[in-house]
Amino acid sequence: MTPPTTRTWARRGHTPVIRVRGRSQRRVSLAAMCCYKHGERSRLIYRPMFHKDHRTKERRSFAWTDFRDLLVVAHKQLQGPIVLIWDNLNTHRAAGLRDFVATHDWVTLFHLPPYAPELNPVEGIWSLLRRSSQANTAFTDPDHLVRVLRHGLRQIQYRGHLIDGCMTATGLPT
Repeated sequence: MTPPTTRTWARRGHTPVIRVRGRSQRRVSLAAMCCYKHGERSRLIYRPMFHKDHRTKERRSFAWTDFRDLLVVAHKQLQGPIVLIWDNLNTHRAAGLRDFVATHDWVTLFHLPPYAPELNPVEGIWSLLRRSSQANTAFTDPDHLVRVLRHGLRQIQYRGHLIDGCMTATGLPT
């Protein structure tokens, strides 16, 4: 809920102040996939997850089953096989997810080396999101945060050149 700050302005001699209502223990998780196919427009597929109550013992992040469901949706949208390149998040390496990938021939899985966020194009998407729609915004509640995130991701989603730029920034071959 704390907003990332970017450049701002104020009258000379007056320090700009961004008012924030307070920190919230509520949590919003976001998973995204940058999809590239030679000769076609790049795509961004994402799923936000709003965790309702921080006092319960429920998981406060994506489980491997959520990533599995995201893969199934991506497969239906893309209508073709998927070559998946993932970072080393512990849920990406879960046994259930490995079994799922092993039993489906339409997905091929590769893992990035440890501590290599510069090779992950989704990190570029998060950077674009923080610098554009989230910058200098004091969110009033988690619903406001989710609305702003969805709007920002939709803006990126409809601009394939931004998604291509995130891939180019990694230096990986396309």
